[in-house]
Amino acid sequence: MYLKSYFIQLAKDILIRFPKKVFRFFEYLGEFSKFRSQTGKRFSVNYKDAYPCLKDKLSTTPFDQHYTYHPAWAARKLMQIKPSEHVDISSKLYFGTIMSAVLPIRFYDYRPADIHLSNYTSGSADLNKLPFEDDSIESLSCMHTIEHIGLGRYGDVIDGDGDLKAIAELKRVVKQGGDLLFVTPVGQPKVEYNAHRIYSFEQIMEYFAPLTLKEFTLIPDAGGIIENADPNLVKQQQYGCGCFWFKKS
Repeated sequence: MYLKSYFIQLAKDILIRFPKKVFRFFEYLGEFSKFRSQTGKRFSVNYKDAYPCLKDKLSTTPFDQHYTYHPAWAARKLMQIKPSEHVDISSKLYFGTIMSAVLPIRFYDYRPADIHLSNYTSGSADLNKLPFEDDSIESLSCMHTIEHIGLGRYGDVIDGDGDLKAIAELKRVVKQGGDLLFVTPVGQPKVEYNAHRIYSFEQIMEYFAPLTLKEFTLIPDAGGIIENADPNLVKQQQYGCGCFWFKKS
């Protein structure tokens, strides 16, 4: 009786939430029965422990284009730069934690991360008022972050110019001769409140002047990654990802 009621409710849930996955659900039932008969005594395989994962039987592995490619791009730039230490402001955590295997990483965020690893430190910082002296950071990154500043999404103060203030801070603290890796959504300029801003290539170049652009890489809407991309391609994007390597001279 328990088994019958369990699967009836499960079927109802799937029909409501995943109408296109109904066939996969019944296929799953057959796989469950087959696997259970083969397991022997090594594991407990009970119907009450069923945990249907019905969206993963695919021919290729899906991934987020922005958040897979841009940290990979930045890691390659760091291996070219070879700094003695790198400071990251609010980028994805796996970027800094992985890079700490090869060089010291200092990570700062408005919401600090309680991570403890060798070669890695984590602290609190507000991008609108960074706790660093002028021209003090040799190697700096801030990736897929600026577009959120001032929108209140993460508990920060509502400020329509919050992104510009944060950019001014990045420019202030990076050292003369130092490197800044910056990533943000690019395309037709607009705000999708309260998720993010989308910038034109020209806006980013204006905001980061007088820093020198050493490289521009684009992750376009169509997917993939274009190194040393033509900036004119940005105009064709709705939600592309621009990867900028700036140098302060």
